[in-house]
Amino acid sequence: MNAIEVKDLNKSYKNGVKALNNFNLKVKEGEIFSLLGENGAGKSTLIKILTTYLEADSGSIKIFDENINKNPIAIRSNIACVAQQISIDTHLSLEENMIFQSRLYKVPKDIAINRMDKLIDSFGLKEYRSYPVSSYSGGVKRRLDIALNMMSNPKILFLDEPTVGMDIKSRMAMWDMIKTIRSDFNTTIFLTTHYLEEADILSDSICIMKDGKEIITGTPLELRSFLGKDTLKISFSKGDKAKKYIEELKKIYPKTQVFLKENKVLIDTDDGKFDLNRTTRFLIDNDILFNGIEIGKPSLEDVFLKLTDKDLEVNNNGYYDYTL
Repeated sequence: MNAIEVKDLNKSYKNGVKALNNFNLKVKEGEIFSLLGENGAGKSTLIKILTTYLEADSGSIKIFDENINKNPIAIRSNIACVAQQISIDTHLSLEENMIFQSRLYKVPKDIAINRMDKLIDSFGLKEYRSYPVSSYSGGVKRRLDIALNMMSNPKILFLDEPTVGMDIKSRMAMWDMIKTIRSDFNTTIFLTTHYLEEADILSDSICIMKDGKEIITGTPLELRSFLGKDTLKISFSKGDKAKKYIEELKKIYPKTQVFLKENKVLIDTDDGKFDLNRTTRFLIDNDILFNGIEIGKPSLEDVFLKLTDKDLEVNNNGYYDYTL
């Protein structure tokens, strides 16, 4: 069963910006689904519509077969959304925050206490139980924020960049928490993130979007295998040097997509050994200083960079040609 079905969704703002353009999406029940896209791709608009904060101009949305336009109240009772801004009372303790949240959702007291105990135990929050939230670190506050939203026992939990600004240790703790929510509470998770590694580790399915459209959807393995080619990676000392020499490298690869990734130039290759040799010779002959050159398998980040490239074109029907 699909938890979310989106068909031909459109949304434009008064300033003329078309945030969603015939957008389509399916999220299976019980999966961790990640939505990826550059700033301005339409991710925030989509989440606002899916969580009933915003109305679409046209198109249809079903959440567990319930039409979002016909019965938004029923939808709201089955979802929870954790935004980037933490929404907890820092003057109260963890326990007080969670009990208050249960009252907002009219959860019976005995059920609320049992649910709170389970969430505290599952998310490793025992040691913070009775202390004011103001004394918590940012990572713990974020975990509490998610625990609060789980007090209503939602079928779908929307997480908008839940690990932004965290150090790696806190991010890894959050990843464990997200996996626990899916496995122990049977909750479908809809995640947005700018961390490609995060999406790769956590997700059952990933959708990459651009300019309000879906480019491609698949499992992390399917997306990594999508390019079907090795990648030639040329490293420079600084990003500006890579940017400087990319135009020169495009001259010897006129029919191949060449793109930037920080201080590297990435080139798809059908014949890795041949392209490695000729590119190395080109760099040396033209006195272009580089730090290293190698052939490797494309990462999820490589796929993302290619599919969100500014030169990617749509077909005659207004859709991107990439399919799995």
